[in-house]
Amino acid sequence: MRPVDNNVVMNLGNTIMAKNPKWNKQNKIIRATQVAFELEQKVAQKIQELAAKDGLNSSSQIRKLIGLPYSPPKRPRLTVSLSLEDYKKLGTKYNIDANDTLEIKRMIMRELIEEIEK
Repeated sequence: MRPVDNNVVMNLGNTIMAKNPKWNKQNKIIRATQVAFELEQKVAQKIQELAAKDGLNSSSQIRKLIGLPYSPPKRPRLTVSLSLEDYKKLGTKYNIDANDTLEIKRMIMRELIEEIEK
């Protein structure tokens, strides 16, 4: 017979409730599960459009649509991954040293704003 850990109590339904509050917090984190959906492109695109219109990310938009609580992003932002090769190409394009990543970021922002305002 295995020794009993006095800090953990097993509950029905495979839920572990800990006497230590720190463990309960970790248990909640463990129970949160990411669910991926493979939807028709048309449905996924519509959800992304609604999210953009509502100022939400896709995850928050899905939570909103299915009636779960959600919170708008604190600092909405767009991201793009840039490799060293990308910085070299952009440095050449903008006539900036490829190592000046901050200035390249500023130039990208200007270009995006100009494109949207056309």
